[in-house]
Amino acid sequence: MSLLTLSEVTRTVIPPDQPALTILSGVDLAIEPGDHVSIVGRSGSGKSTLLNMLGLLDLPTSGEITFDDRPVKAYSAAKRDRLRGAAIGFVFQQFNLLPGRTALENVTMPLLYSTGRTFWRRKRIAAEMLELVGLGHRLSSMPDRLSGGEQQRVAIARSLVRGPRLILADEPTGALDLDTGQSVMELIDEVAVRTGAAQVTITHDPTIARRARRHFRLDRGVLTPVDDPSLEPLTRRDRREMAPDAEPPATTGSRDTDADSDVDARADAALESLGLREPSTAPHGAPPIGTERTES
Repeated sequence: MSLLTLSEVTRTVIPPDQPALTILSGVDLAIEPGDHVSIVGRSGSGKSTLLNMLGLLDLPTSGEITFDDRPVKAYSAAKRDRLRGAAIGFVFQQFNLLPGRTALENVTMPLLYSTGRTFWRRKRIAAEMLELVGLGHRLSSMPDRLSGGEQQRVAIARSLVRGPRLILADEPTGALDLDTGQSVMELIDEVAVRTGAAQVTITHDPTIARRARRHFRLDRGVLTPVDDPSLEPLTRRDRREMAPDAEPPATTGSRDTDADSDVDARADAALESLGLREPSTAPHGAPPIGTERTES
């Protein structure tokens, strides 16, 4: 029995004052319990929209999504919310920690929706999860007193504290330096193996993608399995330049490259206008987060 299945899933949106835009087209994907899948795609390929589908945040325009072999569309919005809260954990690029709340309080938050013994033991459970991610000594620390790597560990603990069956990691190392990012991924992998949770990592980094057992590439809304996530699909310009007796490219620029850029820009703008992606506000050349800091 598959944990989560997408069958011929298509997602189309109509941005204001623009023609309809198909973001996902005929996506087929089956996630098994304990599975480890990576999905690689560039900006504008539909990664955020696919994440929303996998996380039961959105329903497809056409096609079917099932969880435990039950169609998700049969659930009410409230039941989908309860299912998501109990069975799916999200790890984002941005840590999204609550300011003014300690690491322990941040990890305790999801358990406020629990019942019975779990609710009454929520602080102990949260403390044990922080100990598991190596932050047992930072329970009382505020987010602004933690390094980037430590903040991401708190976010991981928060996403896993309810014991989800599916972990969705969306660019989990995007705000971290290389070494810190690798240690964070090792931690997510270790916790997933220990708990038996399935893991889906959505990233643009082939190095992170290779950690998975199955690899997929998302290109212009089409999901295809690949053996090596570092292999980029050839563009029309690539094929033309590799062809024998190819003519030199025009000095005025490549229409194919311009067309590719236009499609990506249009997809990004549409997603931002619909609230499916936050506009990028990071300054160009900003240094990566991850330098260790200590409390003064």
